[in-house]
Amino acid sequence: MKNSRAITRRSLVKSAALASTALAVPNLLAQSKPKPASTRILVGNGTTDGVLSFGWDEETGILSPQGVAAKIGHSTWLDYSPDRRYLYVASEVDQFQGQPSGAVGSFAPAGGRFTPLSLVASHGGGTCHLAIDKTGHVVLCANYSGGSASSFLPKDGKLGEAVWTEHYKGTGPVADRQEAAHAHFASFSPNNQFAYINDLGADKIHIYRLNTATGVLTPAGAYNAKPGDGPRTLHFHPTEKIAYCVNELNSTVTVLRWSAADGSLTPIQTVNLLPDGVAPRHGKITNTGCDAILTGDGRFIYFANRGDDFIMAFEIETGSDAGRLKPFKGTARTSSGGVTPRNFRLDPTERWMLVANQNSSNLSVFARDPKTGQLSNQGKNYPCPTPMCIVFV
Repeated sequence: MKNSRAITRRSLVKSAALASTALAVPNLLAQSKPKPASTRILVGNGTTDGVLSFGWDEETGILSPQGVAAKIGHSTWLDYSPDRRYLYVASEVDQFQGQPSGAVGSFAPAGGRFTPLSLVASHGGGTCHLAIDKTGHVVLCANYSGGSASSFLPKDGKLGEAVWTEHYKGTGPVADRQEAAHAHFASFSPNNQFAYINDLGADKIHIYRLNTATGVLTPAGAYNAKPGDGPRTLHFHPTEKIAYCVNELNSTVTVLRWSAADGSLTPIQTVNLLPDGVAPRHGKITNTGCDAILTGDGRFIYFANRGDDFIMAFEIETGSDAGRLKPFKGTARTSSGGVTPRNFRLDPTERWMLVANQNSSNLSVFARDPKTGQLSNQGKNYPCPTPMCIVFV
């Protein structure tokens, strides 16, 4: 989420766009390529223009701008339904239908564009994230400035009024960021029986039992982070009962053991994203942890950090220590290619990493070796206004 001193959600860098550098891919392209491939990405962004489309070439890692794909303003997050028939979008507008609320929209693909199906109130300001459960029946959104979460039951992709809403209360010790509850991230457990809302403002992850028939969430406890952590995002391991929570306010990651029985989260390890001896606040730079992605085989995980603007890699333990993080054998920290890496993705072949650098208004593409997990430290940059989220089509 935004940092009130150094990072603002919708700010644009006024300096000239970053110059593209030659794409360094030595020995990284001679890898087998898993299918299916993708030929297009969608980019949510902080403008009023709409969701942007770029052509994608998996052989060269080149992006080609294609214009607006879906007309919806301030598209902070995008996600497909499991059957990929519908696209759902979180819209961080300040007001919706005269009320202080964000919105959630849905679209259906129609050729190269997306046809709008519905647009409804999110019941909270700062709608920054959404997720769809594994059945495709429930859409869950998180509202940052509104400190709330809402769920919806779409029918044929069309959203109706929220079927469940909760407004949170709570504060934390970081005065300029934890003055109130700030719901930041929504997710579902691997068995689809539980839902989670990361509350950055109250240092908490709210845990719920999920009813996919009604869309209603029932409280099932909470994970209480350390004061000042600011738990921002939560990502589950593809095969182990492990989840990874990126703590924004102190640039750390907490490894959590997940219970399939009751949905609870138990911390088993914490790692720092910053070099030893470097505090989250140093000099004029404020470092904040951001997002995470795991490889499909669960061998590697990457974290984005803003302020110093880098991507950091870890290997993931197996055996008795399965899920824990261990030092990366290659170069662990690499540049994000711009300022304020908000979101990043691996392409379907996992031979490329794409980074949305919000405050420098560019997308960066880096080659990746799937065998070693190593990223190239040189990439190619493409102009894109305040990119927030990347989705492969």
